[in-house]
Amino acid sequence: MKFRLFLLLCLLGQVSLHAQIIKYTNGNNGWNPDSLGNHRAVVQYNGNNGIAHVKIDWRRRDVHPELKGIIIQDAQGRTISNSIADEVTRESADIYFEAPSTGKYFVYYLPYKNEGRSNYPKGVYLKPNTANSSWANKAKTVSINSQVLEIQSVDAFNSFYPMEVIATAKETGAIKSRYASAAFVVFPEDRMYPIKMQKDLPYRWIQRGSTNVFSGNASKGENYAFQLGVYALTKLNDLRITYGDLRTSTGQVISSKYINCLNTNGTSYDNKPLTKTVQVSPGNVQPMWITVDVPKNSTAGSYIGKFTVKANGKTKVIDVKLNISNTILADAGVAEPEKQTRLTWLNSTLAQSNTVVAPYTPLQVEGNVISLLGRRFEINTDGFPKQIQTLYNAEMTGYTDKPNNILAEPIHFHFFNTPKTQEKFTTTNFQISGKEAGTVKWTATNTSENLKMDLEGALEFDGYVHYVVKVTALKDVEFSNVDFHIPFDKGSTKYLMGLGEKGGVRPDTVKWKWDVANKNQDAVWIGNVNAGLYYNLRDENYVRPLNTNFYLQKPLLLPKSWGNDNKGGIQINVKGSSMLADNFTGARSMKKGDVLYYNFNLLITPFHLIDTNFQWDNRFYHKYGNLDTIKSNGATVVNIHHATPINPWINYPFIEWKKMKGYIGEAHSKGLKVKIYNTVRELSNHAYEWPALRSLGTEVYSPGNGGGFSWLQEHIDSNYIAAWFVPEIKDAAIINSGMNRWHNYYVEGMNWLVKNVGIDGVYLDDVAFDRVTMKRIKRVLTQDNHPGIIDLHSANQYNKSDGFNNSAILYMEHFPYLNRLWFGEYFDYEKNNPDFFLTEVSGIPFGLMGEMLQDDGNQWRGMIYGMTSRLGWSEKSDPKPLWRIWDAFGIKDSELIGYWSDNCPVKTDNPKVLASVYKKKGKTMIALASWADSDVKVNLSIDWSKLGLAAEKVKITAPAIDKFQTPGSYPDGKSIPVGKAKGLILIVE
Repeated sequence: MKFRLFLLLCLLGQVSLHAQIIKYTNGNNGWNPDSLGNHRAVVQYNGNNGIAHVKIDWRRRDVHPELKGIIIQDAQGRTISNSIADEVTRESADIYFEAPSTGKYFVYYLPYKNEGRSNYPKGVYLKPNTANSSWANKAKTVSINSQVLEIQSVDAFNSFYPMEVIATAKETGAIKSRYASAAFVVFPEDRMYPIKMQKDLPYRWIQRGSTNVFSGNASKGENYAFQLGVYALTKLNDLRITYGDLRTSTGQVISSKYINCLNTNGTSYDNKPLTKTVQVSPGNVQPMWITVDVPKNSTAGSYIGKFTVKANGKTKVIDVKLNISNTILADAGVAEPEKQTRLTWLNSTLAQSNTVVAPYTPLQVEGNVISLLGRRFEINTDGFPKQIQTLYNAEMTGYTDKPNNILAEPIHFHFFNTPKTQEKFTTTNFQISGKEAGTVKWTATNTSENLKMDLEGALEFDGYVHYVVKVTALKDVEFSNVDFHIPFDKGSTKYLMGLGEKGGVRPDTVKWKWDVANKNQDAVWIGNVNAGLYYNLRDENYVRPLNTNFYLQKPLLLPKSWGNDNKGGIQINVKGSSMLADNFTGARSMKKGDVLYYNFNLLITPFHLIDTNFQWDNRFYHKYGNLDTIKSNGATVVNIHHATPINPWINYPFIEWKKMKGYIGEAHSKGLKVKIYNTVRELSNHAYEWPALRSLGTEVYSPGNGGGFSWLQEHIDSNYIAAWFVPEIKDAAIINSGMNRWHNYYVEGMNWLVKNVGIDGVYLDDVAFDRVTMKRIKRVLTQDNHPGIIDLHSANQYNKSDGFNNSAILYMEHFPYLNRLWFGEYFDYEKNNPDFFLTEVSGIPFGLMGEMLQDDGNQWRGMIYGMTSRLGWSEKSDPKPLWRIWDAFGIKDSELIGYWSDNCPVKTDNPKVLASVYKKKGKTMIALASWADSDVKVNLSIDWSKLGLAAEKVKITAPAIDKFQTPGSYPDGKSIPVGKAKGLILIVE
């Protein structure tokens, strides 16, 4: 809000430094922009002939204003029917209009209408006006008889002043002439005036002129930022800034190690040094953002240094003076992000150390066997997996002494020279190269007559395995095929998901080919509930594609090795005693010295046991609301979406943070937790840093066709992808490019929210970051014993715009750090079978539990997986009756024994009616769910010894549950009625 107040004061208090500049003011939302546009000129007509003629020097940044219409209204809001615009340029226009009386008139010069979906609008600007030809001819004879009083924006946020008011061609020409021998001109600029235009000089610079001096004021400990605006007079290659220390006259120093140019240097999201080459086209402006992290122990005074701008063999030295006050900022000034104090977050390395995150345990190495939570990973002498085991029981509630084998034999490659002959490798140099609590690394070299295979492997504490397999040709060689074989133990392959297959029982045969142009598919998961393996095949230059509606705009990169010009693919089927996943490339050749990378990743599932008590204790209310009401409804965790009073702007929860802090404090006083919507797929246009992010080219913002809501078109211009829009508050988001330094900012932002606002976790609505960032945010969210609850929602990704992927496949690398799934939007809970529920929705095979969304789910089917709908999401979504029966039964500390386990002590005599058990000492709750085609009656088969109950001493009843079932008694467990697509809850005690 401080930024808005600052801008408002600038708008209202602006005093022209040049006779031609018009006063820019705030319209205080005095008109409807969706019909009139966001900008208007206030015109005073004092003529007497009924026709006004005014010349508006509007200095517009939009191109081709002559193709856009205007609307003129009088002071009473009546639209003037006859008007024309003549000599229309970006600099000015002559406007003629009917003026029945003297007084004020309003010329709306960017009127638009919204087309398309309300949340994905397309702002379409009105076409130029047409007027009666005889009237128009008459009007053009009228001399200027009106004056522009001011130019107004509908509010301060929409204003073009001062950094988006363009210089005229004549003014720009004067600059070019003055610096005719230079390659560029430098305009130092304060952080409070972020440079926003790429193709125009702002008039502010014409008024002020170019200078070789910059002076700014900062506090001790402050993250200070300023800009060097570089105007290219010719094409600039490798634009860069060099600098030394800042020094006072008394010898005090701010070392250059605290100074950075964001545009050329930094640290990537995955903690690697980042160096960028900046090129600038002639006539363009490139902001170079400089950050100075002033040490807290600095001495107050004026620090002076020289910053040299270099390009094309030319240099320009800027004398920088930074005045440091005696004030010490404990928070580096980040509580005032409008001052760009958080830009240093873009290079943050916070939470990068691969420390073990609960509930995981440090890795243990014995010989070639690495033990991790609930799993073992044995490495063969060639460096590839020899055996992978899990130690989870079938119920996923405990461990077993008998390991579950995932592999039938070691994973291996075949390089076939002909269909009957292949390269024969010998192994050398296998070694464990690194042992840490969070990561174990190893290397090996395998050599044949024609090939050298250098292998690097790494296993992390959560069960993620990364392989870099570099194959170098020692001679020219031809291959009829290259096969990468994963021989699964057939007993651990009941289910399959991915490669175009919905989650469920594994088909007898899966045949799949690469098609990255249309399909976001490079991975598959195969396994049982308690033992499985996910793997993906990746190019060495893999870049995470866009997802959720935008896959086709940035699809997968076809791996040169695995894809082999679309000749590669995967076939999965039973072969002998194993189930073989054959990853083939087809025929190919390599010249001596050629290198191919056959990189792949594994995820060993499940990641951990399911936490049933977390499921019962943490009851989510998915809506901003009155906390007393929320608590009285039985919820314990509040999810705060964006577009709410305390979290209005999507993925930028830093403007109304004080309101959020107050709400969370009240919630905590009532025993409630609060989580907020915050992710990185898109970013609100209200983010203070957007001009700086735009200065980074397409590093943060994904390139695209532009368009969308009017604000984006008027201030961003082009080369972006318009994303989610909230009509009620006009929050317009832009799609982020994927893996970039904004993720460093995101981690720092989460850290700040935990420490300063008290959030208890985040609600993620689809995810655009990878597991590196997920681990980092889990670390900062759980610091100092904070709960750090993360739940993930996904809309069904199996459609054209999402690349026909499974949500669980797309996000499985994040599952180790989630507390709950909400995979529901566009998922069909009525037509899909139980195996789909189990694998794609419930999360149970991965150590998670979930909830249902679409049409509020099927509450009967959900209960056999421990799932309900989510309270507050819709008026009909009401899990309260089920919560009440949970509490009446005492579901906490019960043992969930699902129908998927052979150990389930209750079964029905109808294979389409399934039973899961919630077992406690002395009593049991049975959940029945039907997939039968009609209403049926079922008989229960009960293993009383497994329940620890005596058949002759118990009673079986169906308690009354509102909106779920009517009461009933079934003493012998026979002829129990189950409705079509419904179910029943029975209490046995």
